[in-house]
Amino acid sequence: MKSKTIVGLVFAVFTIFIWGITFVSTKYLLRSFSALEILLARFIFAYIGLWVLRPRILHVSWKEELLFICAGLSGVTVYQFMENVAISFTSASNVSIIVSICPIFTAIIAQIVLKEKHLTIPFVLGFVLAIVGIAFVSFNGAVVLHLNPKGDLLALAAAVSWGFYSLFVSKINLLGLDSIVATRRIFFWAVFFMIPLAVYGILQGNPDSSTAMTFDAVINADRWKNPLNWLNLLFLGWGASAFCFAAWNIACDRLGTVRATAGIYLIPVVTIVFAFFALGERISLMGGIGAALTIAGLFLSEQKKLSR
Repeated sequence: MKSKTIVGLVFAVFTIFIWGITFVSTKYLLRSFSALEILLARFIFAYIGLWVLRPRILHVSWKEELLFICAGLSGVTVYQFMENVAISFTSASNVSIIVSICPIFTAIIAQIVLKEKHLTIPFVLGFVLAIVGIAFVSFNGAVVLHLNPKGDLLALAAAVSWGFYSLFVSKINLLGLDSIVATRRIFFWAVFFMIPLAVYGILQGNPDSSTAMTFDAVINADRWKNPLNWLNLLFLGWGASAFCFAAWNIACDRLGTVRATAGIYLIPVVTIVFAFFALGERISLMGGIGAALTIAGLFLSEQKKLSR
């Protein structure tokens, strides 16, 4: 039992560490690629990686397929695209902190749609505390305000989208399917929904757009010969998406889902540290207070679950 717990902790810590760096990695790639190009490359790599991990065909009914379609659209195409665009307007630290309140929106949506009772007094207090923390993070700077409502609101919308994704995934989990194969199917539909965005990006011809798709030979030769671009794209696709999902499954199996999920709230801490050293992003006293309030609000909102 002790060795089982240790294995679970190792996989959980490793996954949280990797997921915390993804915001920094995406911020770096935005120097060379559009938000859509990063998204498309990442999940094509992830889809291939999951086929390598589990080369098994999934057979489901059309009614069940609808769940995968909705999950791919809400949790990957919409969520990840808005997150990538948000990072292009604001800091990686801001986005990491704001999207970390995903569990709160998941609980609210489950309360409304599934009639699950989550809205307890600690939950409401935690929600208010987290929102206040996000307001502090948005006003990251005591003298010079770094308020960027476009980026911060996109990150907040991404968190809401993840709440819907969690709803669809909870339905998928009830089907008793292999989790890696099921996730691969979600990634398939996610890439499918990215195709219309890619077509739009090609037709609009605006190289500065978040949906831009560049086919200029000189530009592509320059950015694709950069080993750091390849390293970051493979890191996001194979590391953060394909491998980390498998690792997270192991962590949840060894520790239990509730204990493992509690660690997700540490992801913004990892992002803030790496953003400071890799991107030179500095967080002010106000931003630090906001980060602490947001994480504290998350813990408070999950108090009943964690005590169990």
